[in-house]
Amino acid sequence: MKTGLMAAALCVAGMLLPATAPAQVPRAFGDDRIVAAHEAVRKGDRDTLDVLAAESSPHVLDAYVRYWRFVNVLARPELPPPARELEAFLQREAGTVLAERLRADWLRRLATDGDWTRFTALYPGLLNPDRETRCTAWTARLMTGDTRALDEVALEWRTLDNAPAACDTALRATHATGRVDDDALWRRARRQADTRKPDDALLSWNWLPAEIAPAAADAEQALRSSAAWLDRLPANFAVTRAGRELVLAALTRIAWQDARLAHARLLQLQDRLGSEERGDIQAVIAMHAAIDQMPEAMAFYRAVGNAELTPLQRAWRVRAALRAGDWAAVRTAIEAMPESERQQPEWTYWLGRAHAAAGRAGDAEALFSHIAAEPHFYGILAAEELGRPFALPASGDSLAVPPLDEAENDPALRRALALYRLGLRTEATREWTWALRGRDETFRLAAAHLALRNELYDRAINSAELSNPRANYALRFLTPYRELIEPQVHMQGLDLGWVYGLMRQESRFVVPARSSAGAQGLMQVMPATGKWVANKIGLRGYHPRQLNDPSTNVLLGTSYMRLILNDLDDHPVLASAGYNAGPGRARRWRDDKPLEAAIYIETIPFNETRDYVKKVMVNAVIYGAMFEHRPQSLKARLGVIGPRPASE
Repeated sequence: MKTGLMAAALCVAGMLLPATAPAQVPRAFGDDRIVAAHEAVRKGDRDTLDVLAAESSPHVLDAYVRYWRFVNVLARPELPPPARELEAFLQREAGTVLAERLRADWLRRLATDGDWTRFTALYPGLLNPDRETRCTAWTARLMTGDTRALDEVALEWRTLDNAPAACDTALRATHATGRVDDDALWRRARRQADTRKPDDALLSWNWLPAEIAPAAADAEQALRSSAAWLDRLPANFAVTRAGRELVLAALTRIAWQDARLAHARLLQLQDRLGSEERGDIQAVIAMHAAIDQMPEAMAFYRAVGNAELTPLQRAWRVRAALRAGDWAAVRTAIEAMPESERQQPEWTYWLGRAHAAAGRAGDAEALFSHIAAEPHFYGILAAEELGRPFALPASGDSLAVPPLDEAENDPALRRALALYRLGLRTEATREWTWALRGRDETFRLAAAHLALRNELYDRAINSAELSNPRANYALRFLTPYRELIEPQVHMQGLDLGWVYGLMRQESRFVVPARSSAGAQGLMQVMPATGKWVANKIGLRGYHPRQLNDPSTNVLLGTSYMRLILNDLDDHPVLASAGYNAGPGRARRWRDDKPLEAAIYIETIPFNETRDYVKKVMVNAVIYGAMFEHRPQSLKARLGVIGPRPASE
């Protein structure tokens, strides 16, 4: 992007961005009724909802009052669903997010009531069913005599290991009717044992014929007290499949805690297991060793033999090889993947690196070229391998405002803006997202500008990305609250691009943002962290509610970034990982030797943190190019992670 354009982008953003939270927007005529209805549905106040719904007004959110009344009625099992009223609402509001949500609410009530005939009639109108509703629809079809539903379940069997309870009826019937055999259930239980919800395996075992199913007490002990159960293992355990499968489950659960111990226990038992069973459990142990960054992981993977690996096991086989610095093994592991996996950006990049390490420059360049145009972590790294550091587009005014008439007059966007005005962010975001479904690039870009005009920075960013993820940088990388943030950045000696990159990933600049874990504000500071930092910097009179004040939140967030930088080798990759997962984990994930930071990131055990650090560092590069008006090197920002001190 041209320097003048970028300066204009920052200037425009700066003019819109207050140093403190936006002032309370005055309510429009009729807003009080909407707010009262929302509060009534929250409290379950049926009488108030009835009164408010009986009224009518030209307010853009008028339909919400009736919708909330229906929500209240459908949630009350003692009240029969008012079918005619519901159908009239669905017809009147057809194509809206409220019609979609009410249809889903009604379907849940029909399932509770066991009204499968009406369910099957209503379900086809649902445009975007969630997994639970899809499963319930299979049950409804089965209950109304349509057994073809079970053929669909059989086709999706491998994707339903962690399905909601609503799927149980259809899953069990699929097995009972012979569409999947007993072996499919045994293997499903194996996969379920290797999850954070291993008790799901108990249900799969329970669906087996009684004469071959494991005893319930044994099954529970194998999963919950695995080592102790193995210590009491009878000598003849291997004569039944149930005995062998419970051993595999117990070894799997031990591997979650200690892959080395699981491997040692396997060595004691492997002669009584079949070759396929040995290969499967060896793959499980190898993957957990790789996740735990154990040097034995490579040897454990070699012992797997010809067993078929799951996608997750294949991914960690590559990561184990990367951690070991074994580029030949990296190449072998990636080339053994199915084509659909091998073409994913991460494996395209690392296979290119493996070819380059072996001197096959032509093969490496071909792979790098395949993804180098993409502005994501691997695309930017691949472009650098081709000698092209990241630079903003030289032309294309991403602040050029398209005609906004269509966006301004779009009913869903108008409802979204009204909901944001009333502080109903969840409902507002649903409306905004719904409005952009299936729309073209021009409309989405107009919506991004409409969001920016209304200081809805997260919607501006998301809408611009939906419009074109390779352009619109001035909209996708806004710089809100700069006059508040920049002084703190300078005071803490931080990199402005990195701070904005982290903040963009944390909150998308939403002041009242709050995570499920309780993190709050622009920099998503946890209350306990805020208190600790406040004590460290001598901030007197601190109270957790101050986390929603942008000034205090940025003060605490940037101070915390400086504190963890000091504690983590002054390395932004370690500090980014520490900000998300805690400094202790970021330290433990280092190696005994210097490690390329890209490999450190690739082998972070937590999916969320691995993705988070990649995005923060890419954000930092893009913001750096904006602020410094010159190309940026992601590789230089990543650098090398120093070795773990011997004392740790």
